Amino acid sequence: MSLVKIEGLCKSYGALEVLRDISLDIERGEVIALIGKSGSGKSTFLRCINNLESINEGWLAVDGELVGYRQEGDHLVELREREVASRRAQIGMVFQHFNLFAHKTAIKNVMEGPVAVRRMNRAKARQLAESLLEKVGLKDKADAYPSQLSGGQQQRVGLARALAMDTDILLMDEAFSALDPLIRSGMQEQLLELQSSLNKTILFITHDFDEALKIGNRIAVLKDGAVQQIGKPEEIVLNPGNAHIEEFVRDVNKARAIHVRTIMEAGAFEPCEMTVPADARCEDVLPYFAEHEWIGVADDEGRQIGRVRARQIIKALARYVPSNGQG
Repeated sequence: MSLVKIEGLCKSYGALEVLRDISLDIERGEVIALIGKSGSGKSTFLRCINNLESINEGWLAVDGELVGYRQEGDHLVELREREVASRRAQIGMVFQHFNLFAHKTAIKNVMEGPVAVRRMNRAKARQLAESLLEKVGLKDKADAYPSQLSGGQQQRVGLARALAMDTDILLMDEAFSALDPLIRSGMQEQLLELQSSLNKTILFITHDFDEALKIGNRIAVLKDGAVQQIGKPEEIVLNPGNAHIEEFVRDVNKARAIHVRTIMEAGAFEPCEMTVPADARCEDVLPYFAEHEWIGVADDEGRQIGRVRARQIIKALARYVPSNGQG
């Protein structure tokens, strides 16, 4: 069963239609990168999931419970504010502009949610906050105020604060877009490292396709409030669904999007001298062909399940040519 299930979601402000007939299932532990240009409805969609915005049509459920409503027979009854707040507390959120309390230290910012919302005693909340600040590399900045932290450090505090709520779902709204490129790349790596151990379900909003490729297990492309295409990164890059998506992927490094598992020659072959994980990206494998004709592809237990050679990667990278003949 999907952790988040959305069917026919529509949202309007008066005559302005912002979200149009969105249907999407998000599995537990999955990272969905939602990409679209400014004004495409990305942030509004995120706000609907934790009921900061009500919806006009359709429905969405988190872990089997409707968001904003409850079912009574054949009717939907709007939840009271206290019930809404209780369910909202089950979803973590990381904002673009940090939104830290300026008068509180880093550790007190992280403690705030567990103490105020989860009703955790302060000693236990402090232990949790210390542990999370260490996870995000800020153990030595626990007593610093936001004004004493760099942008990247403030966003790390924001991430630790969201994790402190111990929610299954994490919503990230352009969380790294205000950061310098080098710091942004470091935050992306840190998120992936944390995800490998915490296994959160993440909906990550971005306007940067390279960021979506790096972070998302799947990518959903939004335009004018509607999902244009959803699929694995390599599916989107190699088979864009329309001209709008072609524009997004035209300058993308396809070698970064394609995993060797999708192009390998599967089967039981003579063991290769060099092996890579099935999830390895083509750009990471290409250098090995300087010394090896074949590279083995291994499963999670290290068993070789196939092999790949340079010709297969080159063929995959050349497979997609934009419809306007450029590329």
